[in-house]
Amino acid sequence: MTSPPAVVLVEDTPEIAELLSYALRDRGFDVVVTGFTVSLGDLVARAGAAAVVLDCSTLDMSESLFDALRADSVHAGLPVVLVSDTPAEADAALAARRAERVLLVPKPFTGAHIARALGDLLAPAQAPAPSGPAR
Repeated sequence: MTSPPAVVLVEDTPEIAELLSYALRDRGFDVVVTGFTVSLGDLVARAGAAAVVLDCSTLDMSESLFDALRADSVHAGLPVVLVSDTPAEADAALAARRAERVLLVPKPFTGAHIARALGDLLAPAQAPAPSGPAR
């Protein structure tokens, strides 16, 4: 039996952290919750996280955590769900970084939105279907 994927949830509003962690656990994720922390990389390593969800009160806070993760070669390719109340600004920031393995979820959101984004990021890559006759 395989264990559920671990996710580090960075959420600086305790009530939202509680609701979102419950929703994600209900959908099969093992959730480690933290507020804004400069030691996110250490927490990700200790948790054996397969992904991170960033929902900080400002885009600047989320960006600084995202940049710190990407700067660390161990976590450079870690899937990230970025929640933002300024999705156009967040999208531009991610495009400027040429960010990969990141999904942006605009506010307002539900636990199902976050779970779906995590599922999409953690799904095995699909092999392309053959385009011509088999040989």
